[in-house]
Amino acid sequence: MPGELAVGIHDLSIATTRYALTHETLAAQNGVDVAKYHDGIGQRSMSVPAIDEDIVTMAAGAAAPIIARHGTHGIRTVLFATESSVDQAKAGGVHVHALLGLPSAVRIVELKQACYAGTAALQFAIGLVHRDPAQRVLVIASDVSKYDLGSPGEATQGAAAVAMLVSADPALVRVENPSGVFTSDVMDFWRPNYRSTALVKGRDSISAYLRAVEGAWTDYTRQGGRKINDFHAFCYHQPFTKMAFKAHRHLLEFCGYEADDEGIGRALRHTTEYNAAIGNSYTVSMYLGLAALLDNADDLSDQAIGFFSYGSGSVAEFFGGTVVPAYRVHLRSARHRDAISRRVPVDYAKYRQMHEHEFPTDGGDHPLPRETAGPYRLAGLFGHERVYETGADSRPDRSPATAE
Repeated sequence: MPGELAVGIHDLSIATTRYALTHETLAAQNGVDVAKYHDGIGQRSMSVPAIDEDIVTMAAGAAAPIIARHGTHGIRTVLFATESSVDQAKAGGVHVHALLGLPSAVRIVELKQACYAGTAALQFAIGLVHRDPAQRVLVIASDVSKYDLGSPGEATQGAAAVAMLVSADPALVRVENPSGVFTSDVMDFWRPNYRSTALVKGRDSISAYLRAVEGAWTDYTRQGGRKINDFHAFCYHQPFTKMAFKAHRHLLEFCGYEADDEGIGRALRHTTEYNAAIGNSYTVSMYLGLAALLDNADDLSDQAIGFFSYGSGSVAEFFGGTVVPAYRVHLRSARHRDAISRRVPVDYAKYRQMHEHEFPTDGGDHPLPRETAGPYRLAGLFGHERVYETGADSRPDRSPATAE
């Protein structure tokens, strides 16, 4: 509406891990045709954390360039979204607060609802800025997806973080009202406290996702949202990239439109580029799609983007956003591509070693060797306390906002 305060994503930065496992390597280990992964689920590699990397180190790595560019003035809240929490009580964002040297006059909270929590954090941040337009909110989503070795979910694993600065008069994307929301109590995917790997019912999870698409879209239209053909592109949660195509086809058919492959490709193709290389990053996934879209598409100025966020269990939301003119000068495209391309491929034995690593629970001192090349690392577990430190490359990006 004319005169309404514009609030949205002012800056966006991503981070991922030191290592990657290609799906060629996984296919050779499992004795299957690699097309099962490349064509069947749309994945080409997965990010794998070094043993001294976790959701905190990735989160700090994603957020540091935002703090270096914009400073801390006006940031009174940090919202940390994850389903890979490192502690049942302390928010991972408090560790990030220390690593980044944020001021003490900041509230920090950790949010959880499977892969949806990043969107909850974004919407809560928007509400805070509407209450006080002088404030800026740092939203961070960070996750490591992990399934049992040899399970169907193994090929979809990944790890990444995204940091977003939410403010009035944003430079990248204005987030619109209304939102359509949907909740249903289903057991399609979950991870009990006593397990380090998730459980998933594959067919049930896909069905639950598609029901949530219908439910969130129905509520969105009832709230007075845009027509489906108003959107130039769509960012979907991507547990695997082919799920985004399946979901968009389902939404088009649900709305009574013909779902042709060419049209679906135009609406989605750029949004899957980072996820195909990184794998499922849970709360981060949809925002990796946004980063890939902004970094790789032709000029999107004033174009409407549709967002569908899904978290198993299940909670979903559909909302729209408009890309701000001149957004390109604020992007970090080269840095994002480098974060993916500089990962070191590992063989299956190295991947398995990292996958199976767990700290002893005896309360002793368990230092970790330095492996990450990122700016922050997990030094180890000492008397049940996680200790973090700066990594091999601790120099922050202090460059001004320029096109990369």
